[in-house]
Amino acid sequence: MTDQLLQTLESKLEQLLTRCNRLQEENQAYRAKETEWQQERTRLVEKNELARNRVEAMITRLKSLETD
Repeated sequence: MTDQLLQTLESKLEQLLTRCNRLQEENQAYRAKETEWQQERTRLVEKNELARNRVEAMITRLKSLETD
């Protein structure tokens, strides 16, 4: 191989490695965000369930007052 060809190949390999590293960093950031969103979703589902239970309890109390 000629020096020019080797330099071109080396340059392309460096670009590929740089891109690979950048993609790995992005992937890690996306995974961290996904974990945050999953945790937030869990909290919101729990809050929603708590609110639903409270509303159902209020409805039950109102119905019992209605019959008294």
